[in-house]
Amino acid sequence: YMKRRCKTMIIDRLYELVAEKGHVCVGLDTCIDYIPKSFSCNFDSIEDALFYFNKKIIDSTLDVVSCYKVQIAFYEALGIKGLSAYSRTLKYLKSIKAFIIADIKRGDIASTAQMYAKAHFEGDFESDMITLSPYMGMDSLTPYLPYIKEKEKGTFVLVKTSNPGSKDIQFLSCENGKKVYEEVANKIIEAGMEFCGKYSFSSIGAVVGCTNLEQAISIRNQMKNTFFLIPGYGAQGGTAADIKHLMTNKNGGVVNSSRAILLAHKNPSFTDISFDMAAREEVLKMRSEIADAL
Repeated sequence: YMKRRCKTMIIDRLYELVAEKGHVCVGLDTCIDYIPKSFSCNFDSIEDALFYFNKKIIDSTLDVVSCYKVQIAFYEALGIKGLSAYSRTLKYLKSIKAFIIADIKRGDIASTAQMYAKAHFEGDFESDMITLSPYMGMDSLTPYLPYIKEKEKGTFVLVKTSNPGSKDIQFLSCENGKKVYEEVANKIIEAGMEFCGKYSFSSIGAVVGCTNLEQAISIRNQMKNTFFLIPGYGAQGGTAADIKHLMTNKNGGVVNSSRAILLAHKNPSFTDISFDMAAREEVLKMRSEIADAL
């Protein structure tokens, strides 16, 4: 790793943000139904309601979270206006120097992937890191590598996800006895060696769910220099105690939460405060739980 280290890597910035602000990643999987009617009625368009809801959530949590994960499907589903809200959200995050993970889960042949890389690492949809699916093969990741090397971008590649159906493919056994997800992990480790930053983590990270403790320990032992984007916390059953085993020296991963934060205003504990302050309280609670476990 030391010999092949490149110039400044985006993962160094995320590592430092985790050290400074904690492990919480706010998932802006913003469904129009999540927005309180008392707020959305102030706007003439879905686009404005989405964007300004996101902005309030961002402004109320910026100092206590490491990053934001914006899930593109929630915006695509609303057509051009939804994608405009998506773009405005990304541009606002960039303007305040927040760290952006675009959850797009792309995975396609190299010529198409080249266009996806251009779309999400440049222009109207530019972000810092994106999520990718490796199941069409490692050549589907190749077009993203120049951006990692030259433009300080990064990726989180699906390795072991938190959904129940992950076992359908990811848990299948290969001829060598390894599970599919373990083989994918090895390929991610190999691809990431060239992009290791000053804290020994690679800018090619992995999506690893926190819903199975035994696997979490095994994967962290296997992927010592890989930074994790961790779904599955809270609603899907993952706990702070599980998170502990996915970290390395209290760093090396961010933990995503979406609905619990965006819908915190529906929590009976927070009904007497505004939706953005409710979101902040939920973040502080999650942040504290993870910090205590670590």
